[in-house]
Amino acid sequence: MSLFNNHLGNPVFRYARNTIIVVLLLLFAIATLFPIFFMIMSSFGDPVEAGAISYSIWPGKFSLDSYKFFFDYSEYSFRWIWNSLFVATIIMISNVVFATMAGYAFSKLQFRGRNVLFAVLLSAMMIPYQVTQVPLYILIVNIFEIQNTYKALIMPSLVTVYNIFLAKQFMSSIPKEILESAKVEGANQLKIFFKIIMPLSKTVMAVMAILTFMEAWNTFFWPFLVTNTMDMQTIQVGLKNFRFANTTYFAPMMAGATISALPMFILFFSLQRYFLEGVTVGAVKG
Repeated sequence: MSLFNNHLGNPVFRYARNTIIVVLLLLFAIATLFPIFFMIMSSFGDPVEAGAISYSIWPGKFSLDSYKFFFDYSEYSFRWIWNSLFVATIIMISNVVFATMAGYAFSKLQFRGRNVLFAVLLSAMMIPYQVTQVPLYILIVNIFEIQNTYKALIMPSLVTVYNIFLAKQFMSSIPKEILESAKVEGANQLKIFFKIIMPLSKTVMAVMAILTFMEAWNTFFWPFLVTNTMDMQTIQVGLKNFRFANTTYFAPMMAGATISALPMFILFFSLQRYFLEGVTVGAVKG
């Protein structure tokens, strides 16, 4: 054991260990960033090369023609971007509002069946997303009959159990003495919620807003199911229109994917602090 400890304290051993760790991290970073690099580089390719069977990492000619082709090919390109922006924004707002209210109720209000109801909600998180798609599709299409509308795109995601869980866990850490003092001063539940709870919960609300917007913007499967006309498709679904039976407009598709990813890049780099807080906010002990 002492011999092993001596090796650990050896500067050469520490240098070799650190070098291996750095190399592994670099390899992991390259593997993670390569798809993004390939997407951006391919978007500057010539649209004429779109139907090529073999694709190269580096385009033969750099141009912005693929971006122009993306917008000129379909009159719905701007509509796809608008649909994604509108749907993601509404879903983000509704989740922040409803999840914050539910989190406050579960963490600070006493009512019959509170723990049972919260346990049921947590159990719903265990159900795989794909399992709920068939009954949800039947509900939207056959019962509510709102297929191919904004309602169909938005309603299933008005509030998620995960956001309720985040809000509840965060608000459980707010001292009860603050709320009791407000009650003594004559504040009702609405005033306590809007004047005390919401200002103290800005961090978790920002985290929920960011994560929810990203999820709603990037989702493909559900918009693909409930939309059947090009004017109602989101940007993620609209990109499939560049693929045909005999060929694929590869470079314009990558240009559209780059445009689709641009808001996420801006969101991430401008709000990195909230992304990091989002990793640990659900771990706050109540």
